[in-house]
Amino acid sequence: MIKFEYKKPLAKGSDLNNQISFYESVPNEGPEPGESKDTVLYTCWANVKTVWMKDHEQAKTNGTLEDLTIIIRDTGGQFVPNNKHYVSVESFGDKRYNVKSVQPDLRDKRFIVVVVGLVL
Repeated sequence: MIKFEYKKPLAKGSDLNNQISFYESVPNEGPEPGESKDTVLYTCWANVKTVWMKDHEQAKTNGTLEDLTIIIRDTGGQFVPNNKHYVSVESFGDKRYNVKSVQPDLRDKRFIVVVVGLVL
């Protein structure tokens, strides 16, 4: 018989302390190019982490000034972020971050890892 041992999760609910919003921009209706308004798709609590210095140097070579790693709870298919979405972190002001990659957290299946870069 297999003995049950409780393993403490790596991330917990109290780590999700920043409110973020995922949104996408809607193109202008007229002949003018550009985007007119933003539609909020999903709002949730997240754990926002800055990247390491080595990743920061790599981000500068890729053309972004600031990258963040955002950990959110798995939505169960209710919302799936992709690279066409933008993210705003409420505590960072009105900065817009473009979603670069989305992947499940391999250590804990209850979370999703989203890497975002600052939109200039």
